Amino acid sequence: MPALPSSLISSLSHAPALTVPETAGGLPEALAGLPDPRARRGVRHQLTVVVTAAVCAVVAGYRSYAAIAQWVADVPATTALALGMTPDRRPPEAMIRRLLQAMDRQLLTAAIGVWLASRATTAASTTPQAIAGRRC
Repeated sequence: MPALPSSLISSLSHAPALTVPETAGGLPEALAGLPDPRARRGVRHQLTVVVTAAVCAVVAGYRSYAAIAQWVADVPATTALALGMTPDRRPPEAMIRRLLQAMDRQLLTAAIGVWLASRATTAASTTPQAIAGRRC
């Protein structure tokens, strides 16, 4: 059965593939100023790497901690490298959950909001030709 005209499937199937740097561009820099709530001893994954991966997973539609960890575990090695993870050593669900729960929610929301605002202004100023003829 073909997709309905209002379905996003047909739109996404004709959309150009985006790389991780294009999609998450600037997010690690926006998160760099966040304080790490973990003790310095035993930190194996950088805060910006874990939070960037979690944000990308949420943007991809994964909502629970288990789903976010599954996304992190399943991304291709090239994506893991682009996010700053070692393909052989990815953060587990328990560490992702504990880190996100311990972070200051207001600071995290503000950092992501600044990143999203910069993405919106960048997209609006650089791609008016790319959306010509498309209804939003």
